[in-house]
Amino acid sequence: MQNRIIYGIDIARGSPRAKELPRYALAVLRDGEITHHTMLRRQKVLNMVLKDRPEIIAVDNIFELAADRKELISIMNRLPDGVKLVQVTGGLHPEPLVRLGKKHGISFDPTNPNEEAETCARLAELGVGHVVSLFEDMTKIKVSRARSLGRGGWSQNRYRRKVHGFVQQRSREIEDILKRLSREKGIRFEVVNVKGFGGYVRSEFTVYAKRGEIPIHPMVSSDAQVSVKNVERDRIRYIPLKQKQSRRHFTIVGIDPGTTVGIAILSLDGDLLFLKSFRGIAPDEVVKLIAEYGKPAVIASDVAPMPGSVEKIRRSFNAAPASPGTEVSAEEKIALGKPFGYSNDHERDALTAALLTYKSYRNVFSRIEKKAPGGADLEMIKLWVIRGDSIEAAVEKVQVQAQARKKPKKAPELPGKPEDMALEESLRKMRETVQQQGEQIRNLQEYVRELKREAAAKDRKISKLESRLRDFKKEAYMEVRKEKELRIRESTIENLKRELVRKNRTLKDLRRRSKKLRKIQKMEVRGEGTPVKVISAFTKESIAETKEHYGLKEGDVVFLENPSGGGTATAQILVEAGVRAVLIPEDISHAAEGTFFKGGVPVLKNVPLERADDFAMVEPEVLKTAIAEWETEAETKRQKAKEDELQSIFDEYRSERRRGLI
Repeated sequence: MQNRIIYGIDIARGSPRAKELPRYALAVLRDGEITHHTMLRRQKVLNMVLKDRPEIIAVDNIFELAADRKELISIMNRLPDGVKLVQVTGGLHPEPLVRLGKKHGISFDPTNPNEEAETCARLAELGVGHVVSLFEDMTKIKVSRARSLGRGGWSQNRYRRKVHGFVQQRSREIEDILKRLSREKGIRFEVVNVKGFGGYVRSEFTVYAKRGEIPIHPMVSSDAQVSVKNVERDRIRYIPLKQKQSRRHFTIVGIDPGTTVGIAILSLDGDLLFLKSFRGIAPDEVVKLIAEYGKPAVIASDVAPMPGSVEKIRRSFNAAPASPGTEVSAEEKIALGKPFGYSNDHERDALTAALLTYKSYRNVFSRIEKKAPGGADLEMIKLWVIRGDSIEAAVEKVQVQAQARKKPKKAPELPGKPEDMALEESLRKMRETVQQQGEQIRNLQEYVRELKREAAAKDRKISKLESRLRDFKKEAYMEVRKEKELRIRESTIENLKRELVRKNRTLKDLRRRSKKLRKIQKMEVRGEGTPVKVISAFTKESIAETKEHYGLKEGDVVFLENPSGGGTATAQILVEAGVRAVLIPEDISHAAEGTFFKGGVPVLKNVPLERADDFAMVEPEVLKTAIAEWETEAETKRQKAKEDELQSIFDEYRSERRRGLI
């Protein structure tokens, strides 16, 4: 069996707040034997702690180890699991070490650090002092990427998917471990996963247990890292070193009900035994938890009247009820709970209920301690007073019960039959146990019946609410459908409006074109103009399109809007159609112009026109004059061509004669 090890530490020289590192005296209590070490640096002490893993590190002032709270947290994070830091002089109101030593029969020299360190170890061995608690019974586990993804390149998506997949895999492994712990030990946890491409960016677990109870450790791999951290308290909390005793003591319990239940448990001496809040905890679990710390004499709430859920828990213990007569302000609650420390409003309200109840009985308890005879059971007397008896009546009842328990011991023992006496005593204890359990069973049965009635009422209420919800859904569906139809109609109206605008614009253009065409037609009828058909481009396709829509017959005058690009073949189409003339705004190719010349089709440039889309009008006299001018120029060209041809024939003849061919 491993020896029990307790470290006692006292500062020997210097201070944690000084520039020079302090030196410590260390007393190691191992199985009753003391070993002293002097003038050790703090790092050396911590190295010995990691090696020996003592059960307790006892000091008379925790701030001899650290300069401030931050440094103290750093030290406690380095302590192995299960090692307790104990301030033997007490919690928020420390008692001098000399006085404590005299009270427990330990004498020492206060000027000798070695003896002070040994005294701390001896007192801790006797169960004197308070455990320093800097962390909640809660652990945060975070799984995240171990490296930055960077700007990336062609394979960036594949790399991101790989890293996120590894984070997801590690998160699921941790979640499986926590689920197993939840099944085996009832440890609750919550998880928040932030999804990314191909997996998780990170996962955060909140586990409602101490870090030492969770078999998960920090780690870093190539792609993912896991951090495990304690959740710090707002204030330092001091928990009595002697919490669990063989006898079940009476307690004062404060409960704040709701989705999150706050529970505070005080002893009848006013010491805080338990303070915590639970989300979604069942009433039977609350009963079991309270029973672990003793039997409640009073169950209190911070509001009046007492909520039904708290009243049911009170009945299961047959405890006295308590609640403040007036509303307690938030400032008063904060002032009451500040010396003890709390994590949230639920713990604060539960602690307020328990503390107000204890304060209402504190003067009575002081009188009981003064009036009660020596050796009397003070807790039983306090219990009877809480249940309504006077101090004198309570003392008498306790004395009568004590005498009744002693009577069997005073009866003359029959020689030779000690087994019968042991059997009688065993039977008596069993009867008392059966009676107590029977009473508890009846209370629990009544509690179950009430829960069933409540469940039935809630089922009826749920049914009504579901019916109302169906009606709401139906109304909402009709409203959504109506809104959808209105949106469709509004969209249709908008489309029709836009279509109407387009139609009006087209109609306006057609009217303008019609007006211009009528004007051209009138000019043609009166002989004031000659119609001209407009061809948009000098291409086969444009000529074919004009021919299809408006026709192209012999004697028509055409206007080439864009004469570039046409050649011999294109010009030949108009020549074969027998057009009277071709009007152009700019020069055309020589090949096309030659084809028109050979076909006898005048090509007239910059002749003024009256345009109307695909139609135009030219004044007859202007056209006639332009054609005449073209004919004159054409005749000149023809004469010149004939002369050139004759000259060519003559030159050829002369050449042949010179060569003697003729």
